Amino acid sequence: MINFDTDVPVKLKGVGDGFWITLDLSHPEDVLLPEIDTLFKKLKHLAINSSVVIDFGDAGEQDDLFEKIKQHLKENFDVAKVSRPPQKRSIPTERIRQRDLSKGWNHHRSDVLMLRGRVRSGQKIESRKHIIIAGDVNPGSEICSGGDVIILGKLAGKVHAGYPDNPNAIIFALEFKPTQVKIGLVAAAGIDEDISAKPEYACIEGDGIIVKDYMKANPFRNMPWPEAI
Repeated sequence: MINFDTDVPVKLKGVGDGFWITLDLSHPEDVLLPEIDTLFKKLKHLAINSSVVIDFGDAGEQDDLFEKIKQHLKENFDVAKVSRPPQKRSIPTERIRQRDLSKGWNHHRSDVLMLRGRVRSGQKIESRKHIIIAGDVNPGSEICSGGDVIILGKLAGKVHAGYPDNPNAIIFALEFKPTQVKIGLVAAAGIDEDISAKPEYACIEGDGIIVKDYMKANPFRNMPWPEAI
C-alpha cells in the first residue's frame, strides 16, 4: 500500500487483486493525470493485468474523465480492468451477509458435490449441483453437472456443465484438455493435446464456447457473496 498526506490530489491503495484510486476533483485534470502516472510508474510490473477502481468521491459520475483515465491506464500500464466503485449493498443483502457470517457454514446444505480422486475411463459422474473434483479426469470418462464444473487437476474427458440449459455455467481445470465440452445447449470439440498445460476455463460468449486463460480473466472475481441455504 502507498500512503499519502490528506491534501494530495490522488490517493492509491491496494485492494484484493488490484488498486483503488481516489481523486480529489478540487484539483484540475492536468494535475490529476500526471499524478496518476507517477504512482503507476512506481508500481512497475504490479500494475500489469490488475484491476483498478476509480473513485471520484461525492463528485458524481464524471463520465468523460473516467473514460480518459481508463483508456490511459490500459494503453500505458496494461491494466486488465478499470471500473467504478461497487454500489452499496441493499439492506436486505447486507442482512443476509451478516446472518451468514454469524452462523457460519457448518450445518448448511451445500450446492456443491465435491469428490477427491481420479476419474477413470468409463466412469460417469452426474449431479444437479456444481461439481468439484480434486484429481484428474481421464480420457473416456464423463462429467455432467447442473452448474459449474471445477477440476483441480487435468481435465481430459467429456464434460457437460449447466445441464440441461444453463448458459451461465463454466468449466474450469488446472490443465484444460477435454475431449469434448458442452455448456447448456452449446457443444464444442476438445483441445489439442500439444497446447501447453495451464489453468483455463470455458464459457459461452455469443453463440459459441470460448476458452480463456484463468490468470488473465478470472471468472470468479465478480461472483456474488454466497447465501447459506
